[in-house]
Amino acid sequence: MFGPFLDYLWCLVRLFVPGPSGRKRYNVLAALDAISHRVIRVSNHAYINAESVCALLREVAAAGGKWPITLVLDNARYQKCQVVKALAASLGIELLYLPSYSPNLNLIERLWKFVKKECLGCRVLATYEAFTQAIDECLTNLNMRHKHQMKTLLNLKFQLFDEDVPVLSA
Repeated sequence: MFGPFLDYLWCLVRLFVPGPSGRKRYNVLAALDAISHRVIRVSNHAYINAESVCALLREVAAAGGKWPITLVLDNARYQKCQVVKALAASLGIELLYLPSYSPNLNLIERLWKFVKKECLGCRVLATYEAFTQAIDECLTNLNMRHKHQMKTLLNLKFQLFDEDVPVLSA
């Protein structure tokens, strides 16, 4: 997201692209309510691991209320460990793991694509703080500033195939 793009370009003047001096991480782990489009998130500046997922599970359980909760996850190793499964069971959260290589079935992947395009696409942010602030502002204002876009982007309409229709795959 934030770094120099190296390539050869023939010109008479040298152009230096500013890049960060060190690698800083801003990790956002989030859960999306498929009906209300409310985003519950946990962020850190280190790494995403089982502790981060457990923190998100606690936030989801606190915001869940009286309804049963099913959390759709991909197959990341830190999401499938016993610590996460045990905490989810104790909080009454059902974990549903998607098949590998199926990001189109996960609504949060659509949200991440929108956030990258909306607040990071084709822009250079001067500082790390501006970078994190742009992401936080976009996620905070989803249901206010981007309400119409969220309504069309995060719908639950998936294409279904009839059983008698041949589906070819390569």
